[in-house]
Amino acid sequence: MFRSILSVGGLTLLSRLAGFVRDVVMAAVLGAGPVADAFLIAFRLPNHFRAIFAEGAFNAAFVPTYARLKEQGGVPAARAFADEILTAMALVHGVLLALALAFTPQFIGLLAPGLSDDPERFALAVTLTRITFPYLALISVATLISGALNASDRFAMAAASPILLNVCMIGTLLCAAAFPTAGHAAAWGVLISGVAQVILLLWDSERSGIGLRFGRPRLDPGTRRFLKALGPAIIGSAGVQIALFADTIIATFLPAGALSALYYADRINQLPIGVVGIAVGTVLLPEMSRRLAAGDDAGAAQAQARAVEFAVLLAAPFVVASLLIPELTMRALFARGAFTAADAAAAAATLQAYGIGLFAFVVLRAFIAPFHARSDTTTPMIASLSAVAVNVALKFALMGTLAQVGLALATAIGGWINLGLLILFAYRKGLPLGDSLLAGRLVRLLACALALAATLWVADPVARALAAHLAFGREEIILALVVGAGGIVYLIAVAALLGRSVLAPLLRRRSPKPPAAPTI
Repeated sequence: MFRSILSVGGLTLLSRLAGFVRDVVMAAVLGAGPVADAFLIAFRLPNHFRAIFAEGAFNAAFVPTYARLKEQGGVPAARAFADEILTAMALVHGVLLALALAFTPQFIGLLAPGLSDDPERFALAVTLTRITFPYLALISVATLISGALNASDRFAMAAASPILLNVCMIGTLLCAAAFPTAGHAAAWGVLISGVAQVILLLWDSERSGIGLRFGRPRLDPGTRRFLKALGPAIIGSAGVQIALFADTIIATFLPAGALSALYYADRINQLPIGVVGIAVGTVLLPEMSRRLAAGDDAGAAQAQARAVEFAVLLAAPFVVASLLIPELTMRALFARGAFTAADAAAAAATLQAYGIGLFAFVVLRAFIAPFHARSDTTTPMIASLSAVAVNVALKFALMGTLAQVGLALATAIGGWINLGLLILFAYRKGLPLGDSLLAGRLVRLLACALALAATLWVADPVARALAAHLAFGREEIILALVVGAGGIVYLIAVAALLGRSVLAPLLRRRSPKPPAAPTI
């Protein structure tokens, strides 16, 4: 499991690094003005729906059902189920795409009402959304293929496919002069990437013998189990997206640039969530589903505990950096071209607010997995909707005094509420919360994080003094020195306080079949 997490996390990291290059190019070409805001709205709309109907809800219902059918009926049964779902998905997304293209102005008016006072920006957002929205249908198909691959222990290509989004957008942004605006260039890059991702995953599924075909949908037991889990999963995923929709809606009423500050801060915030949190959830869900289908409840609980430890271990440096050196991070990464020092300061304050909830979001999927692996999507839905209600209320309460920083802070608080409710519900249902080793190791990981925080606190002024004479690349070098010093201290602290308990699963050779009770 750990090597799979590292494989998915490594490829996701490569995708995020490509995404960083994309954001650097986008910041230099688009800046943080009206065209950037219009594109980000056009980019967010299909991504909100993707998170509701594709990755979030779909994976929660599809992967456990596919894994269970494969465990009990073999590959033919699982493949037949996937073929039926592919046909149904194509029909649903065809209707949704037609409605979205026909009523795009109404969508924009509803979800970004603050643009109605700026006809030019509103019209541009409508045009760009019509270009990007077909990406939703394409990425939904890619998600289904990825789910089948993941449930068959094939994680690499599914984790690598998002790299194509960044590569395509970089390519079109570098050719922005050939488009009406840079926003058009970025929008076409999104659409082209959707086609490329589907082609790549179809090739991998054919090569691995999981190739999918259209099949007549039937209400057999597998499909009924999938649909029963899908409904609550959609509602739960919709709850999270409601909070993000609220960010988009409220930010359009804030001064120009607020939406861009949210975007760039969230890009850094999403790095550990994507590299660590999503990788852990991607691997843990089919792992727990298989173990529970085989009756190995203790092994499933231990797998969850080790996944939580691993997530916290890898996420701690990001949390500490977001809280202690956010402005240095934003200046070093983005403050060039059209992205000014003032833009960096606004994004840094937003990143710091996001950092308060980062631990919660990184481990969230590890605490959702025990429910989803048991085809219980209702309990996570209740936790999600409860957290979203508080989140959205706080957004409106904080936007007046803190602007987009208040939106990020409300998101962070909502993440902790969601995690707390999941733990409470698991306890009430009698589900194991990890194992006896988990609490002690989390305390030691906290001590390692505090050592890292102390190092960053001391290293920042020292690095500034050392680089004070530099005329070029000063912020980048300061960030490298501070991060390098912190990284060394963190590794030493982890080795001293956890040692072999952390390194063993990373060094152990992979066995053909996972042991019944993995240890760390």
